[in-house]
Amino acid sequence: MSLPMNPEIFALIEQLSAEHTLSFSDYVFLIEHRSDAAAAELAKRADAKRKEIYGNQIFVRGLIEISNICKNNCLYCGIRRDNHSCSRYRLTEEEILYCCREGYDLGFRTFVLQGGEDGYYTDSVLCSLIRKIKDQHPDCAVTLSLGERSRRSYEMLREAGADRYLLRHETADAEHYRKLHPPEMSFDHRMNCLMDLKELSYQVGCGFMVGSPYQTPQTLAKDLKFVETFHPDMCGIGPFIPHQATPFAKQPAGTLELTLYLLSIIRLIQPNILLPATTALGTIDPKGREKGILAGANVVMPNLSPVSVRKKYELYDNKICTGEESAQCRGCLSRRMESIGYSLATDRGDIKK
Repeated sequence: MSLPMNPEIFALIEQLSAEHTLSFSDYVFLIEHRSDAAAAELAKRADAKRKEIYGNQIFVRGLIEISNICKNNCLYCGIRRDNHSCSRYRLTEEEILYCCREGYDLGFRTFVLQGGEDGYYTDSVLCSLIRKIKDQHPDCAVTLSLGERSRRSYEMLREAGADRYLLRHETADAEHYRKLHPPEMSFDHRMNCLMDLKELSYQVGCGFMVGSPYQTPQTLAKDLKFVETFHPDMCGIGPFIPHQATPFAKQPAGTLELTLYLLSIIRLIQPNILLPATTALGTIDPKGREKGILAGANVVMPNLSPVSVRKKYELYDNKICTGEESAQCRGCLSRRMESIGYSLATDRGDIKK
């Protein structure tokens, strides 16, 4: 039996499905009037649209967390500079190359190098590393997620062989951004970095937290409008989960339900987007990643990092880092995807234009 739905919401879902755009006020209305019926309808349409483009394939990325040293002091992040209880580490080049070799043997064809803004990783160090990865694995894509850098730095990394860059904008509202970050960090600079990456022909990913402190339906509507106008290749969203050693330790976490709702909306805004079912989803719900896929996501990112450091890269409390999250359990993840009618792809998983 189908659930009853607000006619105005149904009309907006119809418009979004057909035109891939809504006005700012309509996005606010859609968020404010979220219901089980609306979520089910959005998920059904998002799932169908994703299957139309990508079939039943789920792309898998090997995540390598290369350093939890960071110069920044973001109020929500467990590896922020002022968290003196954080046990810091930095992987060597050989450790990173070993992770790539291990991942390649497991069937991964994209490696995501993620880390805090660690000054050790200069352009010279990173360019050498990228070239070695590409020399050893020419059929693989290299994705970087290393924060804000200069345009010249992004250009050099691109020339060295980096294919993609993930830089979550966190919020598309400047005032909200200031409430989440220290004064020395700039909303305009973050947005300029994203524009530089796009102009340099990276496959670019943005993203935001769902349920972060001070977030409103209006700020979320700005995020959706930004995704619509920026047209990223990837968009990573996940629920805000507080970390006990940050100023936001006592703030409530974001919800699975709103995150899934927004995943479906983003799939309808940009049907060909690469949309991860994030580790944070799997942290707040044992079936979170499966639910993310059914809501329209089509990427999973198991962890290739050495077991010895996985718990140290703790952006938020209770992050999953064993079992299916371990790359060695790729078979477990494959079976989990098959249980909901999907299969893991074995190629680079580039966006279909």
